[in-house]
Amino acid sequence: MNFFEALVLGIIQGLTEFLPVSSSGHLELGKAIFGTDIGAKESLLFTLTLHMATSLSTMIVFRRKLIDLFKKIMIGEKESMAFLLKIIASMIPAVLVGYFLEDFIASVYDKNLFLVGLMLLFTAVILLISDRIKTPGSKLSYLHSIVLGISQAIAIIPGISRSGATITTGIFLNVNRKITTEFSFLMVIPIIFGSMLYSVLEADNTIVLTVQWMPLVVGFLSSFVVGILACLWMVRLVINSQLIYFSIYCALVGLTALVYEVF
Repeated sequence: MNFFEALVLGIIQGLTEFLPVSSSGHLELGKAIFGTDIGAKESLLFTLTLHMATSLSTMIVFRRKLIDLFKKIMIGEKESMAFLLKIIASMIPAVLVGYFLEDFIASVYDKNLFLVGLMLLFTAVILLISDRIKTPGSKLSYLHSIVLGISQAIAIIPGISRSGATITTGIFLNVNRKITTEFSFLMVIPIIFGSMLYSVLEADNTIVLTVQWMPLVVGFLSSFVVGILACLWMVRLVINSQLIYFSIYCALVGLTALVYEVF
């Protein structure tokens, strides 16, 4: 992988992590178009690195909320403690999937364009349906957070948008759009950092010696900068119920991926 490929893939990740169009699916499409020649585990490591960059973008955008939340947790404020517990509850499904299905996850992150195309069409459908729901929504419960966590775990499959799956699930559960969007972006932070730490600790000497570190740095930086802008944009779009445009986009890209793979 050269620097240009890493730069473009980083920009793709920064844009698509927060837009409901599947960042992992777009990364796999990008790798296939560039003909990126890296192994499945190295590909997953690169994907995790870019996800870590956008997680940092999330922390920058929501820094005031996070700082305020941390202060209130330190003094034992009940509502903030409950929010933290909901974040922890949402992590459980993804942790279980990541631990028990590690090899399967690595295998699907290997330019499987047919799978990506199908899952993008699935994303298009759920976005289209959720965009038609206009109710104001309610508060987030512990049960809601667990169901959102299950959606996040399913979205490990490239082509299913993580933000799209979790936000639409929240809308289907009649949770307020703004609350759902903020929770969707914040709940992924500990998962990504945990996955990255686990990948580094479990990496064998072969990967450490063969991985190209400079492209990782380039991809990380481009993903981080673009991610900040995309996160700010996405919050406004979801609140204003404008998901149908992303539904159309996912359908078009999904069909293109299927045609490309078949022919």
